[in-house]
Parts: sequence; C-alpha cells; structure tokens
Amino acid sequence: MSIDIGGRLRQLRLAHNLSQRELAKRTGVTNSTISLIESNSSNPSVGALKRILDGIPIGLAEFFAFEPERRRKAFYAAEELTEIGKGAISFRQVGDNLFGRSLQILRERYQPGADTGKVPLVHEGEEGGIVLSGRLEVTVEEERRILGPGDAYYFESRRPHRFRCVGPVPCDVISACTPPTF
Repeated sequence: MSIDIGGRLRQLRLAHNLSQRELAKRTGVTNSTISLIESNSSNPSVGALKRILDGIPIGLAEFFAFEPERRRKAFYAAEELTEIGKGAISFRQVGDNLFGRSLQILRERYQPGADTGKVPLVHEGEEGGIVLSGRLEVTVEEERRILGPGDAYYFESRRPHRFRCVGPVPCDVISACTPPTF
C-alpha cells in the first residue's frame, strides 16, 4: 500500500491555515519544492519531510498516523457493486466499506427456492425493499405475503422476518436497511 505523502501534506498544511509560501518561509524549503511534493511529483527525503513538518508543526509519527479525509464516492457502475453473499442468494452492496455510514443498499437476487432460512432474522433497525422481478415470499412475524414486481415491504427489523423466492424464475429486489447489517 502506498501512502499519498503529497495529499497528506497538503491536507495538514491547509488544516493549519498555511499557504505553500508561508510554509516555505517557516522551513527554509523552497515554495516550488513544497508544490512538487504536494503534487507527488517529488518524493522528499526523511530529513526534508521532517524539516517541512516542523514548520506546521507536526511530528513524523503524527504525519504517518494521520488519515486524510477521503471524498466519499457517490456513483457506482453495476460491476462496482460489492458481492457480500454467495450461493442461492446474491447480495450486491452499493459501496465497499460502510464504516461510518447509516444506510445499506443492496441489489438482491434469489434463485428459485432460495430462502434466508427457517430461523427468522432479527436485528436492530428498519428495512424495506421493492421487488423488480420474480416473486418473493416475505414473512414478518405471523404475517406472510407473496410480492411480485413493483410490490414493496418496509418494517422494523427487530420483528422476526424471512424471505423466500417462490416460482420458477429468480427474484430481483432492491433493498435498504439502517443501520447496515452485513
């Protein structure tokens, strides 16, 4: 794994309200050198990096422990959905890492006869979904419905529930739950 030294330096410099020129003046390193490092066009020696960081001021250990804020991805092509289920039920999740997120969105595909299991699912939160194709039997507590294309469900996830594909064709569903449960 490579570390984006330039991006990290730039974020720290900006977080301390320093221009490249001001940081250069404080450290005795040229403005153009700082610019080259921040654009990842030049790799600084450890000594040069330490001298630059002293101008912020921040130590080398803090610099490498710092996790730059990453811009969260907003759009996903179909092939970028993350497969988190295997076998007769496919769960393709929007986004690869839901750490810090409060919503999980899935494209689910149930093969004919696929079932989430005899033991009902129970967890905190809420969930809902819309059947795109096929037929899905949804059981919530003692209530059972067979949903077809365009039909939907929405319930509190602490209510015991299960899903089963009925009929001869796969069932496709777009679902969401909060908080993420996988």
